[in-house]
Amino acid sequence: MKKYETVKEHKDFEYIIHNCPFKKSKNFIIYNKDNDLVYSRFGIAVSKKLGNAVIRNRAKRVMRELIHNNKKLFSNSKDYIIIIKKGLIDESFSNLNDELIKTLK
Repeated sequence: MKKYETVKEHKDFEYIIHNCPFKKSKNFIIYNKDNDLVYSRFGIAVSKKLGNAVIRNRAKRVMRELIHNNKKLFSNSKDYIIIIKKGLIDESFSNLNDELIKTLK
């Protein structure tokens, strides 16, 4: 993901999480909201309950790679917030990829 493709502002995270539609799966929750840009933006949230910093950063790296590999499935002109659940650490990459594809369709 490029730097301009990220949602950074706390107020944007809060607004999207509390006011926008979402899709749940076993390992993550995906919120989405329309934006006025020609590209999509992504935000990844991980709870401290998931583990220490090393584990949380690994989970975010895995999620970023999943987004990068499946960018064509995400609609343009939307903001996405992805909340990672605890089970993501134990799943294989191919299972997570299949789960993301199934959740987005």
